[in-house]
Parts: sequence; structure tokens; C-alpha cells
Amino acid sequence: MRDLDELRPLTAGRLLALWRQCREYGDPLERVLVCNGRILAACCFFRGEPVYGDETEVLADLTGRQMERLLLALAEGGGPRDRHPQADRTAENPAFDPERFAALRGGK
Repeated sequence: MRDLDELRPLTAGRLLALWRQCREYGDPLERVLVCNGRILAACCFFRGEPVYGDETEVLADLTGRQMERLLLALAEGGGPRDRHPQADRTAENPAFDPERFAALRGGK
């Protein structure tokens, strides 16, 4: 998960516009993931700059659980990320070792 320090909420009109743009996706799960990715790309900032260029970067970087936490924080009003402990990285497993995991998977 990339660093971010602010979640900027969107207006209801902007949310509706993003949802309408995603109508082209026939599969409901794909539509929701892409739309949520677009929302987070528009709302996540670090030091005043956007964290993600588009939904593709969001979907490549975040897990479903991380997206959910950030969206819940946005629903609560957004703002500085330190106000939203449920969106913090501490919710992830601090003992997870990505190198060991890769080795166990066969170096993939």
C-alpha cells in the first residue's frame, strides 16, 4: 500500500458521474471494483499530490480489504488519514515476511 496522508471526499455528483462511467462493465463485481478504484484514485493524496494516476494503479496496489477500509474512512468524512485508524497499515499482519512467502511459493 502506497503512503497517503489525506482522503478527500467527492461530491455526490462526482460519485454519480464515476458510477455512470462504469456502467459499461457487464459483470457486477468488475463494475464495483473498477468504480471503487476510480473513487480512490480521485480521493487519495500524499503531501497534496494524488497517490494514484487511475483505477488501474489502485487495483494493482491495494487488496480488497484495504480498499474497503479506505472507502469506509471516506464515508465517514475523509480528511487526514490519522483520524481513520481502521484505514491504517497496522490492520495488516506485522509479522508477514514477503520474501519468505515468495520462497515458499517457489520464487514467484
